[in-house]
Amino acid sequence: MPTPSPVAASRAAHAAAEAAQAAAPALAALPLPLRASLLRGLSQVLGDNDAHLVSVAEEETKLGVERLKGEIRRTRVQLEMFAHVVENGGFLDAVIDHADPAARPAPRPDIRRMLVPLGPVAVFSASNFPFAFSVLGGDTASALAAGCPVVVKAHEGHPRLSDLTTELAATFLPPGILTVLHGRETGRELVTDPAIRAVGFTGSTTGGRALLDLAVGRPDPIPFYGELGSLNPVVVTPTACAARGADIVREFAASATLGQGQFCTKPGLLFLPEGHSLDDALRGEFASRAPAPLLGEWIADAYRTTLNALATHPAVRPLHQPDQQTEARYAAPALLATTTEALRTSPDLLVECFGPTALIVTYTTHQDLLETLRALPAGLTATIQGQESEDEDLFHTLTAALHTGRLIWNGWPTGVAVTAAMHHGGPWPATTSPLHTSVGTRAINRWLRPISYQNVPNVFLPAPLQEDNPWDIPREVNLPSQELNSVE
Repeated sequence: MPTPSPVAASRAAHAAAEAAQAAAPALAALPLPLRASLLRGLSQVLGDNDAHLVSVAEEETKLGVERLKGEIRRTRVQLEMFAHVVENGGFLDAVIDHADPAARPAPRPDIRRMLVPLGPVAVFSASNFPFAFSVLGGDTASALAAGCPVVVKAHEGHPRLSDLTTELAATFLPPGILTVLHGRETGRELVTDPAIRAVGFTGSTTGGRALLDLAVGRPDPIPFYGELGSLNPVVVTPTACAARGADIVREFAASATLGQGQFCTKPGLLFLPEGHSLDDALRGEFASRAPAPLLGEWIADAYRTTLNALATHPAVRPLHQPDQQTEARYAAPALLATTTEALRTSPDLLVECFGPTALIVTYTTHQDLLETLRALPAGLTATIQGQESEDEDLFHTLTAALHTGRLIWNGWPTGVAVTAAMHHGGPWPATTSPLHTSVGTRAINRWLRPISYQNVPNVFLPAPLQEDNPWDIPREVNLPSQELNSVE
């Protein structure tokens, strides 16, 4: 797609933001069953056109037909999940405290609280999930569920797919509810447009930080929910290494190279006890995997640059370093090794290599391991491979040293479950907002804000707070009043 000029980008961003702003009141006021039906309709549109969508996606991303079919299914599940959330109404977090002249420590007025949509939001698509984190992905689904119109900045890695998805959605959605734009300059203009009230982003730490600075540097700063980089360490305890080292190696290689290592949850660091004797097994697993295309030449170039910097570092030894690929977009898995001491003294090793490579880190003692884990940047995930009968104390010690949004026991971080309990986030630099998730039902909270109504007549109140509860949603009513009033 051609890159818009700065002037054209500014005009396109402003027009889309204004259209979203004009559509926002009607979407926010839409009864919950109708809002849910919009989400289910979008799911149906994807299902009705899945063959065509997968064909275009494969041409642009080279992720594989089966992987893309699965991703469409995930995207539909996300839309259906948020439709259910909307119908239930609990996401509005409606709370009612009736007036109480006998309340302690002072008489209480009638106060009613709920969550309302922020308004138009901008969403940045991700390269590695052309459906699940793109035009109709989780950010868009959760924002629409919250009642917020969405302006999507399409990813340059799948522009035709983005336009096709938008055309299909437009047959079902009212005007202004969903708009898709192209170009990096357009994205920057979106973040600073006065009509945009929040931003969702999935991508690199560098790009996310630049957009975060724009969002908080506005005259009216807005929330910026960025999911950025992560090393996703895996710690193998000595007992687990002795009991099932070969299985761990096989499973680790499968997770680290899944999707050509182009997942934000790829396990990039594997901590093994010194003397593990697994080098040959690790080398064999990575060497057995054939070269495959990456998402684009720009990712392949960045991958080779980062891999070369790591492989030539004086504190690193290559375990498996394949020949350079002649096809610009292709890459073969690589495996490097270092020590905990080197990792602590060389922070330049703590970089995400987005692609099919990983770094093995050997540790000597539990204290050596703990000191190194404390020095790692926070991540989306951290995994412990241990033995339940022997590693309970070590588990608690390790978890205290790991800074992460999701802790995994005897599993692998790739394959993020789309569930209500999922937290796909973490402290900086994993995300820009550790309180929130971009996967699961709680993702809707990013696009809502609370408002309280005090002594407002019932007829003036929004439906979720009216006395007869016309939408029949879950509400908290006067729950602590009796207990508090009994305090002497």
